[in-house]
Amino acid sequence: MGLKADNWIKKMALEHGMIEPFVDRQMRNGVISYGLSSYGYDIRVSDRFKIFTNVHSRIVDPKNFDPQAYVDFQGDVCVIPPNSFVLAHSVEMMRMPPTVTGVVLCKSTYIRAGILIPTTVLEAGWEGIITLEISNVTPLPAKVYANEGIAQILFFEGDEVCDVTYADRKGKYQGQEGVVLPRV
Repeated sequence: MGLKADNWIKKMALEHGMIEPFVDRQMRNGVISYGLSSYGYDIRVSDRFKIFTNVHSRIVDPKNFDPQAYVDFQGDVCVIPPNSFVLAHSVEMMRMPPTVTGVVLCKSTYIRAGILIPTTVLEAGWEGIITLEISNVTPLPAKVYANEGIAQILFFEGDEVCDVTYADRKGKYQGQEGVVLPRV
């Protein structure tokens, strides 16, 4: 990165559509922060969630996923049951250049409340809306706030284009929109 990291991210977002919509500064007044940060970008969670439930006594099988294992919810605040998790998606659309990989990490505000997001890699050439797995590892119900910060993406730029991008491989999650369930 020849530019300062935050200027490089801004340039990639504005000139190459890497992040849409793009917020060029950290927004934090009364909300969990989102927008451009020092070496990354803090994404927001949308207002659509899939809350996992055992109402129908289903088995979670990533090779044969049963949609009755969750209930759909839309709202400004999602309450995650104790020791459970939800699927959601980012507000932002990401378009990873062929020289850049991103790593999605949970924000410390949520980590300190026992709400975790597993690390996710956005491979070079991947584009889409990010499906987020949000776990409540506490014995209490936990709140997640829609349209506020949920995770940070750190970007890593290679010196040259990788041999085979995610797009070249025709990855199964390429171009995803909304919450995308497991695929084989």
